[in-house]
Amino acid sequence: MMAQYIEIKAANPDSLLFYRMGDFYELFFDDAATASRALGITLTKRGKHLGADIPMCGVPVHAADDYLQRLIAAGFRVAVCEQTENPAAARKRGAKAVVRREVTRLVTPGTITEDSLLDEGRNSFLAAYCAIGNRASDSRTGGQGPGTYREAIAWIDISTGEFRTGPVPTGGLGTVLAQIDPREILVPERLWADAAVRGAITDCNGSETLLAGSFFDSVTASDRLCSQFDVATMDSFGAFSRAELAAAAAVVSYVEKTQIAARPPISPPKRDQANQVLTIDPATRGNLELFQTLSGSRAGSLVATIDKTVTSAGRRLLARQIAAPLCDPAPVNARLDAVSHFHDNTPQREKVRSSLKSAPDIMRAMSRLALGRGGPRDLGAVRDGLAAGRELARQFCEQPANGTARLPELLGEAVAALQSLPGPLEERLTAALSDTLPVMRNDGGFVQRRYRNDLDEACDLRDESRKVVASLQAAYAQKTGIKSLKIRHNNVLGYFVDVTAIHAETLRAGDDENFFIHRQTLANAVRFNTTELAELEQKIAGAADRALRFELAVFDELCADVAAATAEIRAGAEALAILDVAASHAEMAAQNAYVRPIVDGSMALDIAAGRHPVVEAALKQTAQAFVANDCALGPGGRPSAGENEDQPGTDAAVSAKKPSRDQIGRIWLITGPNMAGKSTFLRQAALIVVLAQSGSFVPAASAHIGIVDALCSRVGAADDLARGRSTFMVEMVETAAILNQASERALVILDEIGRGTATFDGLSIAWATIEHLHDVNRCRALFATHYHELTALAARLDRLDLATVQVKEWDGDVVFLHRVVAGAADRSYGIQVARLAGLPDAVIARARGVLEKLEDGDRHRGPRDIAKDLPLFSATVHYKIPDLPSVDPALEALDELDPDALSPRQALDALYTLKTARKQKS
Repeated sequence: MMAQYIEIKAANPDSLLFYRMGDFYELFFDDAATASRALGITLTKRGKHLGADIPMCGVPVHAADDYLQRLIAAGFRVAVCEQTENPAAARKRGAKAVVRREVTRLVTPGTITEDSLLDEGRNSFLAAYCAIGNRASDSRTGGQGPGTYREAIAWIDISTGEFRTGPVPTGGLGTVLAQIDPREILVPERLWADAAVRGAITDCNGSETLLAGSFFDSVTASDRLCSQFDVATMDSFGAFSRAELAAAAAVVSYVEKTQIAARPPISPPKRDQANQVLTIDPATRGNLELFQTLSGSRAGSLVATIDKTVTSAGRRLLARQIAAPLCDPAPVNARLDAVSHFHDNTPQREKVRSSLKSAPDIMRAMSRLALGRGGPRDLGAVRDGLAAGRELARQFCEQPANGTARLPELLGEAVAALQSLPGPLEERLTAALSDTLPVMRNDGGFVQRRYRNDLDEACDLRDESRKVVASLQAAYAQKTGIKSLKIRHNNVLGYFVDVTAIHAETLRAGDDENFFIHRQTLANAVRFNTTELAELEQKIAGAADRALRFELAVFDELCADVAAATAEIRAGAEALAILDVAASHAEMAAQNAYVRPIVDGSMALDIAAGRHPVVEAALKQTAQAFVANDCALGPGGRPSAGENEDQPGTDAAVSAKKPSRDQIGRIWLITGPNMAGKSTFLRQAALIVVLAQSGSFVPAASAHIGIVDALCSRVGAADDLARGRSTFMVEMVETAAILNQASERALVILDEIGRGTATFDGLSIAWATIEHLHDVNRCRALFATHYHELTALAARLDRLDLATVQVKEWDGDVVFLHRVVAGAADRSYGIQVARLAGLPDAVIARARGVLEKLEDGDRHRGPRDIAKDLPLFSATVHYKIPDLPSVDPALEALDELDPDALSPRQALDALYTLKTARKQKS
């Protein structure tokens, strides 16, 4: 057995080998030591190899999924080695023959299909990155001409069959990976040496897998894909570049390698254009907390806040739409039309959502069935999903002609797909499957009675053998006239007819002397057998095996029927997800007073009474109201001086085109105190754009969004010590990326640029950044700052508007109104915020003194002069240090007096001075 193990392990050196032995998966040697540490299980030993003990550990087969999940999360790959024959078959080859075993699958982060290992609300994407050419030639030619550096990425979710590919803009790999969020990324070994590629991939949450260049061979790529989809050419699926075909072929080849002989139901690849979706770089995704907060929690993220879906497929579709908002007004408005339909038809929305709750995750169930890992419950999921889909189709078709208006295009297509679901398959699954289904098919008991006669007979014998034997016993007793005749069973004779010695001759003297066959004579009883009883015994003994064999045959037949209808079922599953997301957005809008945005190709970005969706939801839990604010960054937009006003918009969507000079958006320079809500205002504008272009209603009184092609942010402070980057360096790198890449259609939000370095350095950088955004990028932007000197730029930059967050001072405290209005702040109220944070009173008092000095004009003097007037390092006596009394200014003045040298008038003046100093102290 160990020789067999070593041979199989040698073929899978980069994976932990789960070696099946009866009811356990065992691991040996280094695998055992590694797994025992990772899983926290006992490391034992068994036998010897080369004179040393063999380390060993194992996990039960029935609990293997839990252990696999932990190993995959820790970054391991696992090769699952199963017994491919039973021990009886092995014994036929010899007494010491080893049961044949083979690796049936490789478990990697991107190729798992088990429900227990998957997040139902997140796609489990496996991605492959490919590049053809070299960066040197690309930099010289600008990406044009033969031999240039062409990048592409393909990604697939084998648990649902979704398959996409598309180009990667030069330098944009990190952005694309952040959008896809793959669990595993395949990379050619030759590209791993490229620092830019390696950095982008390691920044992604997925684990990287290095593959030989043969996986990415562009010459054979098309043929490999044609073989996968059984077509003669890939042209019918679209026009793909060499790099895209190579990436797609690599991901398909890897799936074939990890799944051994099984083939998941993968849909043909769809090509994503580089400019079809809103570009959001990884830093911006993190700052906006689209999918998780900065602390890593899903709760408190945008998706968690707006998610009202009721199906797993709907949750995944919602996440994909938020991850990749569209840049084409037409499909955005198609989605908004669907949301509007459900928003305006509350009874129908509630009915649809109720029906959707009964729809299981069809595509993941089908994938497990195709890979041979499915069970009766997966067939039941397909049955229930088909039933829910057909019921929804009936609901839409039964609407009165004079009732709800004609369905929007997107909903009409979804309903048509539901109507095309195979009714006969649903009926057969309903007729064949029991209401209560086991997890594993080998458990049996999942086929309905009266579905198959031979199965019913075997089940009767298996489940009701006592009744069958009792019935035969009654028949024999009636035929022979011996009322005491019994049919009994033991391990030696099996079933036999038992009569007393008195009645034995009656059986021997029967009409058919061979009917009762003598088997055994005892002192008080004689035992007989019959041909009929012997046949019944054989049937009873094999009834369980036959029943299971018949059920497995039914299971295979149903799986084949499901596989034959994959295309129709996939379309229906996608339709259910579309209905779920549209109804979810409508439900969110109805509950929280969201409105439909106008989304078109203009340069508008006008939001009236906008709200931050996550902050508003959090405030609702504490019964607090969110203060809404306007944001007008479109041409001609200005900060509101007072009350909010509705922003006019056009109902007609126009195609996105390069704006003329007078159509360029504006920049808001926002000043105001800390804690007033500047960062919230910046983020809410960006989130409203994300929601609008993903096809959702938005939290505002009204919103007119001209398509934004890139969302760029520089918010918050973080370092990257692993790459030797300080907090300020990270800030500058992100700012540089924005200034180098932002187009006129971008929306840029910048918060506190330049605060990580010396004051004048930071002010200079912020000043130059605003000028570049205004004159070169010419994009719509929100720029929050505490550098009040920057407000002077408004007199020179015609598209720069000043806005501030209102506050009120009351009895020495500051009250935050959280309202953004036109104007500029003259103070930042940082000391008041520091006091609210709990800084010691002595620190606050000292800070006030320093601030007074600066505000008196010392800011215009040199740093050395200010330092002389503000001897910070010699002023420790002003701080309240434990065990040292603080020094009173009046006492200090008293110590300096010489009473003997004072005249009466001087003594009176000194007394007044001491009294004044004492008042200042209090």
